[in-house]
Amino acid sequence: MNEYNPVGDLTLLFVFTLQIQPGSLSNYELERLENIRQNQVFLSSIKLLEPTFHICSILILNRYFISHDNGLFVYVVYLLKIERARKPEGLIRMEPINMEEDSSLPPELLKLWTEVAHLFTMTYFSLARMELSKSGGVAKVKSRIVSVAFHPCSSRLLMAAGDKLGGVGLWNLDSDMGDEGVLLFEPHVRPVACMAFSRSHPTDLLTLSYDRTLRSTDVEKAVFDEVYRIKDDLRTFDFLSHDCSTLVTGDWYGDVAIVDRWTPGTSHESLHSLDTKTVRCVHVHPVQKQYIMVAENSIVSIYDARCLTASSSEPVSQLYGHSKSISIAYFSPGTGNRVVTTCLDNIRIYDTSELTSRAPLLPSIQQNLYTGRWLSKLQAMWDPKRDDCFVVDSMQWPRRVQVFHESGQLQHSFQDPEMTTVLSVIAFHPTRNALLGGTASGRLYVFTD
Repeated sequence: MNEYNPVGDLTLLFVFTLQIQPGSLSNYELERLENIRQNQVFLSSIKLLEPTFHICSILILNRYFISHDNGLFVYVVYLLKIERARKPEGLIRMEPINMEEDSSLPPELLKLWTEVAHLFTMTYFSLARMELSKSGGVAKVKSRIVSVAFHPCSSRLLMAAGDKLGGVGLWNLDSDMGDEGVLLFEPHVRPVACMAFSRSHPTDLLTLSYDRTLRSTDVEKAVFDEVYRIKDDLRTFDFLSHDCSTLVTGDWYGDVAIVDRWTPGTSHESLHSLDTKTVRCVHVHPVQKQYIMVAENSIVSIYDARCLTASSSEPVSQLYGHSKSISIAYFSPGTGNRVVTTCLDNIRIYDTSELTSRAPLLPSIQQNLYTGRWLSKLQAMWDPKRDDCFVVDSMQWPRRVQVFHESGQLQHSFQDPEMTTVLSVIAFHPTRNALLGGTASGRLYVFTD
């Protein structure tokens, strides 16, 4: 029996055969099979079949051989698992791709990055004074924006945005830093689904990507350091400890992991499988850090991190009432006494001042949250300076971003004739009166007083 393997040592998942009786194939079909075999030999010789960039995880290749025993053609189909590409392990240098090669980071970036934050108190009256900056509305990253964050410095507005292609942009408003105030980096190769500045060390920006890595941005050393790396796709993360040295992550397969940054290596301390198909969002209680909230399919569950087991962990409390899949669930930033959830049909607020087995449902806000495939899902986000109001974009026309009180009452709408697109990803500044929004075309808009 003569047999040829055109792809080398790749993971074989399934094999099935189809026997073809002699004479059932025409000369043309036989010639076609021979051409396929020769093409595979050629592609294998130049290593074209080896994955070099982001491709599908399952690649279908075929081959055939002739059995000399009975003269039957056997058509064999191999389903081969191909690893998705990601950046090399370890440190990645911070080299802006929109500047000249070997360019150093601007000194003003380092100055802002290490600035001590000062808190400003926001009132509803101050919302009315916030206007759209004329510097916004220009593409700041290459692709659809899927995550945004404000640096807590107060002297200037320094913003970060992650896009669908794995890029991270740093935008210093009204600055000539880089290209129109923007420095672009490529620490990942797939969507940067989640990013956040450390609350205890604002010089630390963490970015989580679907490429199964979580990285830390160290501007002082000009590197992206690798914090966590797994085999499955990461989805979300949050800080589990007050000093932000311990993290909790969630993946697409219903697992949450506890990651200690003080432990050498890029693995987790513990891994816990929850009774859900996927973890859409994890969020930690702002005061009682042992409580982890997980947005699952149509239920939100709150777990005690001290009681998590390898499988089938029992939640302390659950939030019911969702008829569609949930995209996010966040504790109110000051006390954690309220939870806001975003579902495809509406926005819900829950009372979590006491963690009972079934958290009471407070007001629901009917909102059009159907964005389609070309926009990131709309998400309600608390203002980190207040414990009683949150912001969410709207699909209504004219375009607007709405601020709601925890009672469900509309407090303010941000509108401007220049804002003609949906800001599906938004965030409030942690210390100043400023609101940041990102679009599907890679543009950033900012409202400020």
